[in-house]
Amino acid sequence: MQYLEGRKYVVHAIFLAVALLFAARLFYIQVLDGSYKLAADRNTLQRIVQAPYRGLIYDRKGQILVQNTPVYDLMVVPREVKKLDTARFCQLLQLPLEEVREGMKAARAYSRVKASPLVQNLSTPELAAIQDNLIDFPGFSIKARMARSYNTKNMAHALGYVGAITPAFLEKPKFSKYMAGEFLGITGLESFYEPQLMGRRGVQYRMVNVRGIEKGAFRGGEFDTLSIAGQDLHLSIDSDLQAYAEQLMAGKRGSVVALDPKTGEILAFVSAPMFDPATLSGKGMGNRYMDLLNNPERPLFNRPLMATYPPGSTFKLVNELVALQMGVVTPQTGFACNWKLVRCTHRHEYPSNVGIAIKNSCNPYFYQVMRAAVLRGRSANRFEDARLGLGEWRRKVMQFGLGEKLGVDLSQEKRGLIPSPDFYDKRNGYHRWNYRTVYSLSIGQGEIGITGLQMANIMATIANRGWYYTPHFVKGIGQGGPLPQYTVRHTVGVDPIHFDEIIPGMQSVVDGRGGTGGNASLLDVGISVAGKTGTVQNPHGDDHATFAAFAPAEDPKIAIAVFIENAGFGGSSAAPLSALLIEKYLRGNIAPWRRRWEGWLPGPAERFVKHH
Repeated sequence: MQYLEGRKYVVHAIFLAVALLFAARLFYIQVLDGSYKLAADRNTLQRIVQAPYRGLIYDRKGQILVQNTPVYDLMVVPREVKKLDTARFCQLLQLPLEEVREGMKAARAYSRVKASPLVQNLSTPELAAIQDNLIDFPGFSIKARMARSYNTKNMAHALGYVGAITPAFLEKPKFSKYMAGEFLGITGLESFYEPQLMGRRGVQYRMVNVRGIEKGAFRGGEFDTLSIAGQDLHLSIDSDLQAYAEQLMAGKRGSVVALDPKTGEILAFVSAPMFDPATLSGKGMGNRYMDLLNNPERPLFNRPLMATYPPGSTFKLVNELVALQMGVVTPQTGFACNWKLVRCTHRHEYPSNVGIAIKNSCNPYFYQVMRAAVLRGRSANRFEDARLGLGEWRRKVMQFGLGEKLGVDLSQEKRGLIPSPDFYDKRNGYHRWNYRTVYSLSIGQGEIGITGLQMANIMATIANRGWYYTPHFVKGIGQGGPLPQYTVRHTVGVDPIHFDEIIPGMQSVVDGRGGTGGNASLLDVGISVAGKTGTVQNPHGDDHATFAAFAPAEDPKIAIAVFIENAGFGGSSAAPLSALLIEKYLRGNIAPWRRRWEGWLPGPAERFVKHH
């Protein structure tokens, strides 16, 4: 009996303890904690999201390239729209009826109770014309925000653009922190550095009465948070060099990439044809985007990153460096210019060493250099010997950053292609191909493909005698430096001495008697250029021209690669264009007599020396 009596008190104690817990919790919720009251009062509160100022973008000299300017969006809450006079509404906004109907349909699809944009990018005069009339259209309101504006007409492919987030984006977890009507970077640096540029939004809670009239801050702003501006980007781009490069590439298709070899910083980045970055901002942007998309010249195609060309004779430098490192040739190795192996570019002196071979761009010489690197007698089976040799050769070539993404701070970069033994097995069959199948790789033709950025990086690597930093646009974020991955030095597995063995040949290409790149010579202004010409065979039309170089040869400050589609000989078009850009960067101006080239490029080949 006493046992049962004891259990009764235990049960009573438990009930009392639970009751006290509930009472304490209710007291905390109703008296101490205002967040639940905030939730309960949402029907009388207006939650105002403050978009942060997006970070600005500067060039290497501190000039503002991209800034923010105020614009206004007309927002709609579909559930609050009452008996909309569509005729008057369309007249007020000067919009076609169908566009308004489609906008309302999209708003209802997003949410009937949340605000979403109906018309975006209203200017201040457009806002003034409609603001006083909005009182007659319940459910509509104005939201101010900052939009991008540009102080440059250049660099559209690198800068990218900002656009409104779409319903498709909102469905992805990556964009869960965004809301309908917000803007984010879509392409280019605006997209790559979105986390840094975006900043952090703020929130304000305002009390409103039943008529929607604001009555002040809720609880003195206790629950408000301030927005935090995005970080500024400081680019390595030289705006003067960029503008000059775009001027020279006007009316052409191709690419120009210039780097500072000591840092990997990108000095100029041109994809031709170009367009004004302001084209993809402001009202009517969608229509202008479609015009660019449907343009047969493909101005939206980012050629320095996405166009993969056979590099032509510029690749002979990589081929030679790999063979020197493998020890299968020496700087004094000579090979006959045997046209039975492969046709040469032109008749020239006997290539008794690597310098002469590079100066004259001798195809049979480099055919035999790669053959020495690939066919090393590792197997009695000639097919297997070629297969093993090509695999090792490819691994060494890829150390130069070829056949894979370099990791530049832009999306859409292509890997290019350094074909593997498996590639030829799949195409030709296992043990059904040999060196004669792949020899075109030795002169930068055939299946090989590299981007303009990769070729500029090869020049930077040679200029540095065997190392490079990943090319990048942003040298500083806010008050700090670049992203950590752009401060890592990469080596390519070739001893520095071998670069010293080929650079004199590159100088003779430009400054030597009979060199194929004589139109890039700047000796008259005291600048020694080391370079290599290339003419890329094109089965679909005229050949493409390419030239890659660095200068000054003894203390490189700029590495450059130029591709001009359907322009013929590299020495006739790409080389003089490169010379103009090198001189512009290093001297700040152009020698008067050389300015005549500005109007000729890529000009008829007969105006210049007809060399490869």
